[in-house]
Amino acid sequence: MKIIILGGYGVFGGRLCELLAPNDQIEIYVAGRSLNKAQMFCSTQSGSARFIPWRIDRDNNLTDQIQHVSADLLIDASGPFQIYGDDPYRVVKACITAKINYMDFADGAEFVDGITQFDSQAKQSNLFLLSGVSSFPVLTAAVVRHLSSDWERVKSIQGGIAPSPYAIVGANVIKAISAYAGQSIQTIEDGKKITAYGFTESRHYTISPPGKLPLQSTRFSLVDVPDLKVLPKIWTELDSIWMGAGPTPEILLRLLNAFSYLVKFRILPSLIFFAPLFHFVITHARWGEHRGGMFVEISGESKDGLPSTRSWHLLAEENDGPYIPCMALEAIVLRLLRQHPPSNGARPATTELELSDYETLFLKRNIYTGLRESEKAKPGLSIFKKVLGSAASDLPVAIEKLHAATSGSKFVGTASVIRGKNILSRLIANSFGFPKAGKGIPIEFTIEKKDGKEYWTRQFGEKKFTSIIACGSGRLEHLICEQFGPFKFGIALVLDNGQLHYIVRNWYFLTLRLPQILCPRGESYEYVDEDTFHFNVEIKVAVIGLIVRYKGYLIDTSSRIINSDRSKTSPVATLNKIHHSSGRHFVFPIIQRIVSMCHVTQTTTKRTNFF
Repeated sequence: MKIIILGGYGVFGGRLCELLAPNDQIEIYVAGRSLNKAQMFCSTQSGSARFIPWRIDRDNNLTDQIQHVSADLLIDASGPFQIYGDDPYRVVKACITAKINYMDFADGAEFVDGITQFDSQAKQSNLFLLSGVSSFPVLTAAVVRHLSSDWERVKSIQGGIAPSPYAIVGANVIKAISAYAGQSIQTIEDGKKITAYGFTESRHYTISPPGKLPLQSTRFSLVDVPDLKVLPKIWTELDSIWMGAGPTPEILLRLLNAFSYLVKFRILPSLIFFAPLFHFVITHARWGEHRGGMFVEISGESKDGLPSTRSWHLLAEENDGPYIPCMALEAIVLRLLRQHPPSNGARPATTELELSDYETLFLKRNIYTGLRESEKAKPGLSIFKKVLGSAASDLPVAIEKLHAATSGSKFVGTASVIRGKNILSRLIANSFGFPKAGKGIPIEFTIEKKDGKEYWTRQFGEKKFTSIIACGSGRLEHLICEQFGPFKFGIALVLDNGQLHYIVRNWYFLTLRLPQILCPRGESYEYVDEDTFHFNVEIKVAVIGLIVRYKGYLIDTSSRIINSDRSKTSPVATLNKIHHSSGRHFVFPIIQRIVSMCHVTQTTTKRTNFF
């Protein structure tokens, strides 16, 4: 198969070439205005595909140039499609004349929607002409179909892409953004067609696949993408649709928001003149986590008429995220190699792929996805099940039972405690009521539930401290919030190889967000060993060092314990058995008295970690 990629040595074209490189059935013409750049790019490529550098001028006799190649497919990866001039479809027209199938990366709403004007010509020539073959709108449409497969109606759609701050962004992408920032955009809100303005409307959202470390709450701003025009034609009962981009660092986005208002109020005609400056800044001002993500959230009615909200979340680690916009093209090319081409005609590519097509490609990279259901759809869930979402089903049974414990549940066990030795660490530990250092310290842990919150009380010997656990909201969405007095911590629940990790993402003093660099950190997790809950809690602070580290196990005093010969055993005997098997002598009168008061036996021995 012969493929011409216009802009093949550019950012998106180059990534597509990398994805197609393993296929020995493909011959790729890396085309652009600079033969030297094409040659340099081709010399760096490895894989089974054959790469041919080719100089081409899209503005001068393009039909004659591409006819010489006798290609099967032309992919336009150049752009920016928002400013293609007076004849934006000249490449499409050239492909029709040359009898070559066509696809593009186009992200301009008007351009993608307008491709349908060539539908009859494409069908007469037995060609397919697909526009917008990228994340917006192909992946978003596939996700909406998946999320709403058992619904009666989709009423609203919102989505956004948050690229890693270290992702390479091409100059043409910045030109496209600069062209429509502050300009009018047609969309739907509250069932009415309205005029909005690019990058002047913003909202926050937390991308959080269940059981994975979420992105920080991200500011997304309205973008002019094909979804705003093509998705309402698929879901005709839509009341609203909103799509955003969340580049980081956030301060750069806020600056772009401010510049966009200058265009909206006609103080500036356009930001296109600032594109080189924007590109320089975004290329050099980089900090934060090297991770990106995407979300799609829909609201609507189920088959029984009940309101519902569902969301799909994607995380891409390090350099894998930038390949996602190219994956729709990759998937369709692979189908062509298997002799399954798209049907003839000219149209946006919104119906060409399903979510399962993407998931097959995601498996090759560090890309993770997951679904979330609104809490209203599943009332009565515990705080941990609400935050973990679908990942809660992967918890070890013992851990799941602890966090589903009823109000008043009591657990006992022992722990070893290590404290920081400098003055500041001791002062902080004492102010929070953390236990003193020691080994074999008896523990009593109780959970009280009230008004949607959990009150966790830990007593180490005679030392007791309490924290309040709740579901996060707003910027703490999809996190648990743990409060110690005036301090509140947003904590992510990450499930990894059967361990439930607690990772502090941000912290507050009353309502004031505190510096991330000073945020307490450490290895805190729960795990199960021989059906027994164990916990490991470590709290460190930058510069100061270790505050406290405590680890041990807990046993539910109100459950039943059954030993290996299936005979019933008392809780005291089981506690002694655990200590004996681990090489520790168990003589703790306080715990023995507590456990002896229980007149029931336990079916499962367990241990827990809490923060």
